Amino acid sequence: MKDKKQLVVSAIKDGTVIDHIPAHDLFKVISILGLDHIENYITFGTNLESKKLGKKAIIKISDVFFRNEDINKIALVAPEAKLNVIKDYKVVEKKVVELPDEIIAIAHCVNPMCITNKENVPTKFQVVDKKKVSLKCHYCEKITDKANLKIN
Repeated sequence: MKDKKQLVVSAIKDGTVIDHIPAHDLFKVISILGLDHIENYITFGTNLESKKLGKKAIIKISDVFFRNEDINKIALVAPEAKLNVIKDYKVVEKKVVELPDEIIAIAHCVNPMCITNKENVPTKFQVVDKKKVSLKCHYCEKITDKANLKIN
């Protein structure tokens, strides 16, 4: 009989699991959600096998539940991510991360001359490409792509 080794990651009683994060975006997701500054129990793994992404990452956060604004931030970085809400060790809700048609006050405009970078005006973008994450500024009409995206 072959000896099988198994890596066990402990389950969380209550909290959120973010799955299907592109492996190279794991630390961006951690940063934009401020997870690097909280004291809750966090487990993450990266470069895990994924048929869909090739390599994926996963984050488990104890006692944290995300607002829509946070989910939109995740969608900007990892538009194919999935969220599982855990209560008493059971998945009680599954959320598919999806970019809305409009992003308000979450990302910065790439145009240094845009009014949003000169005055205290919240940014407003129309999402022009959900797969590639491409945003068009409401004020100056410049396109911000995922590679140049800066999130608040």
